[in-house]
Amino acid sequence: MLPDRAVLIENIKISLVSIRTHMLRTSLTVLIIAFGIMALVGILTAIDSIKSSITSNFARLGANSFTIRNREMRVVIGGGGGGQSQVYRSISFEEAVAFKERFDFPAQVSVSIFGTGSTVVRYRSRETNPNVSVVGSDENYLVTSGNEMETGRNFSSHELQFGENVVILGSDVVKTLFPDNENPLMATVTFGNTRYQVIGVMKSKGAAMGMSDDLRCIIPLVTARKNFSRPNMNYTISVNSNNVADMEAAIGEATGLFRVIRGVRAGESLNFDIARSDNIAQALIENLRYVTMAASLIGIITLVGAAIGLMNIMLVSVTERTQEIGIRKALGATRKVIKQQFLAEAIVICQIGGILGIVLGILIGNIISVVIGNPFIIPWMWVIGGVALCVGVGLVAGYYPAAKAAGLDPIESLRYE
Repeated sequence: MLPDRAVLIENIKISLVSIRTHMLRTSLTVLIIAFGIMALVGILTAIDSIKSSITSNFARLGANSFTIRNREMRVVIGGGGGGQSQVYRSISFEEAVAFKERFDFPAQVSVSIFGTGSTVVRYRSRETNPNVSVVGSDENYLVTSGNEMETGRNFSSHELQFGENVVILGSDVVKTLFPDNENPLMATVTFGNTRYQVIGVMKSKGAAMGMSDDLRCIIPLVTARKNFSRPNMNYTISVNSNNVADMEAAIGEATGLFRVIRGVRAGESLNFDIARSDNIAQALIENLRYVTMAASLIGIITLVGAAIGLMNIMLVSVTERTQEIGIRKALGATRKVIKQQFLAEAIVICQIGGILGIVLGILIGNIISVVIGNPFIIPWMWVIGGVALCVGVGLVAGYYPAAKAAGLDPIESLRYE
């Protein structure tokens, strides 16, 4: 074992000397390999971060929640080969309220409506950026959305019934409008040309997938209907089952009840969708699979180009070092040792490029991770995979030049000029 280890170490030293001797062409090959690995590791790191963000964001809603929403438009193909779109009507306020009142199941039900996603909230001389969303809902919204109250209180029955101008603010809105630990409760803020009294502040949840409940204002449902009125307002129903084991039963009960409320006859397809929070997360993650495949394809194509360039460099190196090979064979070096020398050189070049690409890929991937509000991550699986891939590229690109070098005749090699 010791002689083989000594030969391997000596071959690596010779490889490093050869790399320093031909620094320019080696650097170009290293950069090609580095860019391929960087593209692969960088995009896959970002995808891992996005998956983590999706999973954590929907996990906040819990595995025992689901949402009833309007069904998206679909295209119906006619007999003549043409297609026409089928648009499903919005879920009305009366339908949503009827469901909440008639859903006889151990669960919390909330009805909500999206007011706007780009409002500016003002308090005295301070104001937020125009990226605050407004949601109108009822007393169960905090439970079904996975939020908690930090200070203040929830809506009262009087405020919900008569549509009072009161608001529960997200934590980021409070930080902007009420710095230095100023108490926001009972203060009056303005958005959408209407004044609202602050009655509560939600706990911070952080941002995920570019969305944040911390940049949100919750107002009573009737208030949202008055102040953000528009034609065909589409309401969303959220259900939070008291027991995870009862989820399937709750969904079945909700589907049957809402079919009756919406007037869906037996045999007709549903004109609404029921989406579980964990199913939504899995669907989004499944769509990321295509991005992963595209990133892998880009990285592999780049590495194929790098392998061709590396093979070219190694063939040139064999030609330039023909006399050196002859001398080593004359001194007793076997075909195996010569082959190992050139294979080691190809692998060392690939590993230098691979390490550089992995470092750059992790940095670039984590820039996206930080932007979407996730912590710095190191994708060890992709790091190990990148190192193994570089070894494979080195072996594939270096084998033919190494075999050619090992097969040279020592006498002819010594006479080569």
